Amino acid sequence: MIDRLFDNAVDIHGSPTRLAVQDGRFVDADPAACATARETVDLGGRLVLPGFIDGHIHLDKSFVGDAWRPHVPADTLRGRLAAEKKLIAQARPMAERADALIAQAAAFGTIAMRCHVDVDATTGLSHLHAVTEARDKWRGLVDIEIVAFPQAGVMSCPGSADLLDAAMQEGAQVVGGIDPTTFDGDADGQLDVVFGIAGKRDAKIDIHLHEPGLQGIEQLLRIAARTRALGMAGRVAVSHAYALGEVPPDVAGRTAAALAEAGVAIMTNAPGDRPFPPVLRLRRAGVRVFAGNDNIRDAWWPYGNGDMLQRANLVGYRSGFYTDDDLLVALDMATEAGAAVLGKRDYGLRAGNEATFLVIDAPNGAAAVAGVPGNRTLVRKGELPRDGAAVPGAGRTA
Repeated sequence: MIDRLFDNAVDIHGSPTRLAVQDGRFVDADPAACATARETVDLGGRLVLPGFIDGHIHLDKSFVGDAWRPHVPADTLRGRLAAEKKLIAQARPMAERADALIAQAAAFGTIAMRCHVDVDATTGLSHLHAVTEARDKWRGLVDIEIVAFPQAGVMSCPGSADLLDAAMQEGAQVVGGIDPTTFDGDADGQLDVVFGIAGKRDAKIDIHLHEPGLQGIEQLLRIAARTRALGMAGRVAVSHAYALGEVPPDVAGRTAAALAEAGVAIMTNAPGDRPFPPVLRLRRAGVRVFAGNDNIRDAWWPYGNGDMLQRANLVGYRSGFYTDDDLLVALDMATEAGAAVLGKRDYGLRAGNEATFLVIDAPNGAAAVAGVPGNRTLVRKGELPRDGAAVPGAGRTA
């Protein structure tokens, strides 16, 4: 006998489906077993999805949970960093703000995220400690993978390399980098440090890359070559990679082939003010492309709320996705693709996995991306929310 049957649901294609749960895990929903379920929950024809994965977020920077802070213009990256430090110094404690943003994202259905945390000689490990405090509070509810991110540079900020290594010793799982040439002025030097620490600590890599045009492409090829040579396929990601959206299609195609061969993933948040990677071209070449919210209501920009379904909508909107198949690509970027990059096991609506999933008021996945419905319920380990709120509008039978 199974514990609970979630019946009368639809999958991302709009096809009828049911989810059977035993001891907090999905089991095969064969008719004989379903007939003996202790409890049946009628989902009223609603969509079921695995929880959302935010592949790129900055919990240490956000002012969610704090007062509204008007955007301060800056002409250069260094100027932006100076403005950010001043604003953060005036804000509520970082651990409290990080906790508030995690809570907000979790309320939208996010169950895991990759958080880039500033670690460099200007901040030491203070941001890491604050985010770790918030992460520990959410352990078991939201899985948070931490990237040690050298926001102030590696080679251009003496002492940052040692702090990156120290951050890995203190619990970060991913080594970050940033614009090895335009920001640090020493591409080989920065990549020596980043790949060196990753090899030493058996860690993953995620590099912020904003470098433009052919210069950015050269950097991507350099990262792909190192990844391939060191056998790190599936363990390296490049975030943003605007250059892929700034070069001719044939150049983007050749670069995509190199990234796919090396096993380098690409993260995009489909920013409003920049070209960004051509998602479908990359995926057709075999590149894993995933999505994240990036900055949320902080010194970098005032936008964002932590909702990965809204982010999938923005990816689709900016990419010109109209067909159901294309809209489902955007949804995959906020779910399965992100889970794969984070190495999240026990994920997805398959027998044997943890029975944590979303119920959304939509007829299929494409409609959810296009309309971003707010009516959602997160079922954790087969249990409905403890406040007694059942799936809105759905019938329930015992």
